[in-house]
Amino acid sequence: SNIENNGHPNLRAVSKTPTNQSHRKTPQGLRSQPELMNSLRLAARHLKPTQPIPTHRPTISIKAKTKTMSTFTIPNSNLNVNSIPDLSQDDLLSFPAFKIWITTLQQSLARQEHPSHEFHSDPYILRKIDIQSVDRFGGGRLGFIKLKAEVSNGQGETLPGSVFLRGGSVGMLLILQPDDIPSPSENDKRAILTIQPRIPAGSLSFPEIPAGMLDDSGTFAGGAAKEIQEETGLRVEQGDLIDMTSLALQAAQEPGYGERLQSAVYPSPGGSDEFIPLFLCQKAMPRKDIEELQGKLTGLRESGEKITLKVVPLTDLWKEGLRDGKTLAAWALYQGLKQEGLL
Repeated sequence: SNIENNGHPNLRAVSKTPTNQSHRKTPQGLRSQPELMNSLRLAARHLKPTQPIPTHRPTISIKAKTKTMSTFTIPNSNLNVNSIPDLSQDDLLSFPAFKIWITTLQQSLARQEHPSHEFHSDPYILRKIDIQSVDRFGGGRLGFIKLKAEVSNGQGETLPGSVFLRGGSVGMLLILQPDDIPSPSENDKRAILTIQPRIPAGSLSFPEIPAGMLDDSGTFAGGAAKEIQEETGLRVEQGDLIDMTSLALQAAQEPGYGERLQSAVYPSPGGSDEFIPLFLCQKAMPRKDIEELQGKLTGLRESGEKITLKVVPLTDLWKEGLRDGKTLAAWALYQGLKQEGLL
């Protein structure tokens, strides 16, 4: 019969040897069978039930980096700002985009005091601002801010307050006409589009009118003239530019408590403060020079701008640039101002 192994799988059952072999002499240095069996029984008593073999893996301790928020109050107000360490109070208060946004919002909130205002009976109040993240340009210059503004009324009703703060830009409708035609018609005119990568739109060849961000100095017209030269290579004087948005606003009638927004188009007011004044520049050029602009590579290549020019018939501009809001806005302003006799 087999020897019991106490249920341990590592002990093999050993068969007893026939009696006639139990008294055979064991070679010197080797245990006899009875001695071997006794050793196995003794070992079995000290064995524990089978346990899984432990695996030794290094323990990795992951500690999230905690950033200490700083809190300060906007001067001359009771408005608290909770800011991340990457943005100081001085940086925020000197950022042109923030200054324009906070001033405009506070002026609009103040207009709720007018009895005819929709929210006069239970006005909304800006309770606090939470700075969530910042992006900086080369040299550490502040570029974009993502913030959350808490705006609510006395009943606790809130208004959406997520803001991508980036400030103003300028857009230019640049119309070229051959100088060999004394009185060119709309069919003779050409418009310039820039084709360039726009990663936020998921595009590497996005068509739009020339545009660019405003810097901290200069006028809107000066910024527009600068962008035209950088993106098209054409030099224009500020006096040659017509501010179509300002012209249109002069013709528009606003209520007596109308808000003091920028004289510009707001392409994405549900999520961004960006405003874009739209300028018109009409320029007569030799026909050959106009044709040579087609497919021209421009832009500040050292700054990552990779722009290709596209010259299109003015009458086709709305089709060629239909995905770009500022292009359609410029087209609509141009057509509307011409109909009103303001161009």
